[in-house]
Amino acid sequence: MQAARIVIVEDNDGDIQLLRLALDEQEEDYELEILKDGEEALRFVQEHRSGIREPKPCVILLDLHLPRHDGIAILHEIREAPPLEHIKVVVLSGQANPRQEAEMARLGAFYIRKPSTLTELSELAAEIFVICKGSSTAISA
Repeated sequence: MQAARIVIVEDNDGDIQLLRLALDEQEEDYELEILKDGEEALRFVQEHRSGIREPKPCVILLDLHLPRHDGIAILHEIREAPPLEHIKVVVLSGQANPRQEAEMARLGAFYIRKPSTLTELSELAAEIFVICKGSSTAISA
């Protein structure tokens, strides 16, 4: 099986390291690309849209509260970029208001509160690999 391509859009180094450890714990083959802010995420989307960047990720983990552009703006761009429009997006945040949650759902993203325990983090990592293997039953909104 080909390595799962996972993109994380996150500005908190601690959250990135914890997620990397949880992914490693799954003992699956993966490639991780880290984008640190909304500007890098927009560039990533534009490069896919123009055909400069390949291959597509199997999942994008998107922080809601990012510097320069928020996660909702990035999600809109992803959904409007033909090469990425069908990629599963999981929005992670410590808090989202009802309007944000409704907009994420409308755009076909899954919203999950950022894991607060190692068990929750491990469960998220396992679900990420389920998504990458093509299961439509992974992660419920």
